[in-house]
Amino acid sequence: MADQLTFNWPTGVALGPNDFFVSGANAQAFAMLTAPQSWPDRKLVVAGPKGCGKSHLARIFQIQTDALTVDAGSLAPDFQTDAKFVIVEDMENLPQASEEAMFHLHNHLRNTGGTLLMTAQTAPTRWSIALPDLASRMQATTVTQIDNPDDALLSALIMKLFSDRQMMPKPALVQYLMTRIERSFAAAADIVNQLDDAALTTGRKINKALAADLLDN
Repeated sequence: MADQLTFNWPTGVALGPNDFFVSGANAQAFAMLTAPQSWPDRKLVVAGPKGCGKSHLARIFQIQTDALTVDAGSLAPDFQTDAKFVIVEDMENLPQASEEAMFHLHNHLRNTGGTLLMTAQTAPTRWSIALPDLASRMQATTVTQIDNPDDALLSALIMKLFSDRQMMPKPALVQYLMTRIERSFAAAADIVNQLDDAALTTGRKINKALAADLLDN
C-alpha cells in the first residue's frame, strides 16, 4: 500500500461489523483494517471526511482486538498504557501538551510489538505537530484514505442514516436525494437530519415532497 475509521454517535446508531457497507470508496480501508498483521511497523492511519465511517471501522477493529480506544483531544500529557492494541481517534485534535505522551506511546507499541490505529480527517502531513520526532514518525505511517461516497455507498449511507432513526424510506426517496444533494457524507447526514426534524415539527410524512421543499429552500 502506498504511503499516502468520534465518540459522539447518536443513540441507536448501528456500529457492528455487519452494519458496515463496503464499496469502492472504502474497500481498501476495510481490507487493511481487517489485516493489521500487514501494516508496516504495525501502525495505520484511516483518513477521510467527517461522517465517512472512520469511527465505525475503528469500532470494528476494537471489537476484533479488544483495543484500547482514546480520543486524541483528551489524551493526557502523562498518558501510559500496557495495552497491545491502541486506537487514537481524531489525531488532528492532539494537544501540543500531549505530543510527548503520543511519541512515547508510539515508541512503546513499536518496541513491544503492539499495534496502533489512528483516525483523522487528513493525512499526517497535514497535522499540526510541533514535536519533530513525533511528526516524522506520524508522517512515516501508512495511510488508507476513504474517498467521497460512490453511488452504492451513498445509497447505503442514506438508508443507514434513516434506519438509525427507526425509519424506512421508500427507495424512490433515496434515489431522489442522491440526485439532489452534494456527494458527501456530511450532506447525506444533513439532509436526513433536516427531514427528520421537519417531519417532527410539521407532522408531514418524510417523502419526496418534503425533501423538495427543504432542498429548494
